[in-house]
Amino acid sequence: MNNKKIFITGGAGYAGARYVPLLLEKGNFVTVYDTFYFGDFLPNHKNLKKIKGDIRNINLLEESCKNHDIFVHLACVSNDVSFELDEKLSTEINFNCFEDMVKASKRSNIKRFIYASTSSVYGVSTEKDVKEDHPFKPITLYNKFKGMCEPLLLKHTDESFAGVIFRPATLCGFSPRQRFDLSVNILTAHAIVNNKILVFGGNQLRPNLHVLDYCDLLDLLIFSETDKIRNKIYNVGYQNLSIMQIAQIVKTEVLNEFPDKKEILIDVQESNDLRSYHINSDKIYQELNFKPKKTLEDAIKEVCNAFKQNKFESPLTNTCYHNVKRMKELNIS
Repeated sequence: MNNKKIFITGGAGYAGARYVPLLLEKGNFVTVYDTFYFGDFLPNHKNLKKIKGDIRNINLLEESCKNHDIFVHLACVSNDVSFELDEKLSTEINFNCFEDMVKASKRSNIKRFIYASTSSVYGVSTEKDVKEDHPFKPITLYNKFKGMCEPLLLKHTDESFAGVIFRPATLCGFSPRQRFDLSVNILTAHAIVNNKILVFGGNQLRPNLHVLDYCDLLDLLIFSETDKIRNKIYNVGYQNLSIMQIAQIVKTEVLNEFPDKKEILIDVQESNDLRSYHINSDKIYQELNFKPKKTLEDAIKEVCNAFKQNKFESPLTNTCYHNVKRMKELNIS
């Protein structure tokens, strides 16, 4: 099953920093191709190679991914609000270079290309269950481009080059490269630091996925037989809850973890973030027997425990935990 050679763009990010050590523990060889804008939280390991590179540099990327079996594409300017940063930059990274990257990986004899899309491609939907064939209704360039990249991968697949696409829900939980610009994590941080949770809107439905379930999912897509995953597209989420429901769960869990806190207020404010959708993840369970094991409560407890261990320095203001703020600070172009 293991001992694969795996090339991961964005492998030093929030999910990658949790996943790469698991791959190494199982005896795989991993190359992480990343800008390392947010630091390097990956271990030093004889089977890990780190390449500081931008995915727009196709020549470097093509040379770097040679002699690998699997290409996992996680790199992007993530979060919808990232497009407040620089529309040109985000367009170049999230769309313009994608097809060239697919073709470069194919020329390098990669056998399988795994693409992390997003469940936010659905935008706003009142459907009870949003399945993979639901039309895209993107309300930001981020989810528009994520959706537009999907057919560009499938356009180049063939018998010797398999593609698989997954649309994950919003991630949550602890990672060595922590993020506090993800809904569950930021609500938890506000509850712990300020004894108050800011809720923007509240009625929007958001599916969530624990970062460790995301790691299990990547394992499945990397190590499954090729014919099982070839040209497949999967929704991957767990609990479809409203932002207000998430806030209430965060409040309960934080009060349990920090009994000295007397009260945590929930402050509701208007929001211009209209994304709301209830995704159905039955397909990946029926075809690959994948079902998330972790709950929202597990993610909140993980973050609480990390706070207790003083793992975070100024979590609400330190830009290393906030993608947009960090990229603005570095003046990336």
